[in-house]
Amino acid sequence: MTSEVIAGTTCAFYPEPMSDESDISVRPLLQTKSMALRDMVCHGQCRHRSAEECSTATHMVFPYRGVYIRHVGRSDAVADANQVIFFNAAESYSVSHPVEGGDACISLAVDELLLRELVPKEHVRAAGPLAFVEQRFRIDSDTQALAAQLRHGLVRQVTETLEAETMVLTLVRRALGGRTSHAARASLGRQKLVDRAKLVLSSDLARRWTLADIAAEVGVSPVYLTQAFQQVEGMPLYRYQLRLRLARALDLLGRYDDLSTLSMDLGFSSHSHFTAAFRQTYGRTPADFQRSIRLR
Repeated sequence: MTSEVIAGTTCAFYPEPMSDESDISVRPLLQTKSMALRDMVCHGQCRHRSAEECSTATHMVFPYRGVYIRHVGRSDAVADANQVIFFNAAESYSVSHPVEGGDACISLAVDELLLRELVPKEHVRAAGPLAFVEQRFRIDSDTQALAAQLRHGLVRQVTETLEAETMVLTLVRRALGGRTSHAARASLGRQKLVDRAKLVLSSDLARRWTLADIAAEVGVSPVYLTQAFQQVEGMPLYRYQLRLRLARALDLLGRYDDLSTLSMDLGFSSHSHFTAAFRQTYGRTPADFQRSIRLR
């Protein structure tokens, strides 16, 4: 499948879904001449590593729920809500789900001429069709919030096309910006160790993990784990966990009327703790975010 009819128009540059189509639900959110956005939910019924596939176009994926691993050759990338994942056209990859629950993401394809204007040259290969050098970047909290606002607005049909297109271009710029993204810079061994720690955190977001618990799960000392995680991700382990919880809150705010219940379900000690952390990270309270995208 190299094209798909969405909202009455044909999107010839949009990639195929990942993995077995019976395990994936795809919801078109935006389709214009220059870009397409889809909400993709993988139900996680298939836990083992999938067969190899190839994308039909270069695109960006913003996970917002759950976790999976993307395998490209000998390189692996943990895809969670703190990352943007890059899929290159004609590049073979496979996917596995080591943690139960599946995953959900928004998948974004932008016309190549526009994308070349947006992407810094150091992030793409020098020759051939546009392709990203890295498998993934860690994104900042504002990029997370913008992706959530875009998705909620399109799902609820309160964001018009022109506004959505502008938000998409801003999202791409932010996801690739030097001050708003982070590429892993460490040995392969340390990256794999940190990836295992991420999977431990994602296996139970509400659990109040201790450093000793996580270190025991991945088989290293707490000191080595903290040093490796800081080097690879550019932030402490506890802050990475907090960002995962808050990203889950961005997803769930449309389903909860009682924010106290939401805060407890996500492992926060109280409603006030949740609100303070959310406001410090995203610059507004959870209730303000709900109102801004008409979730209430």
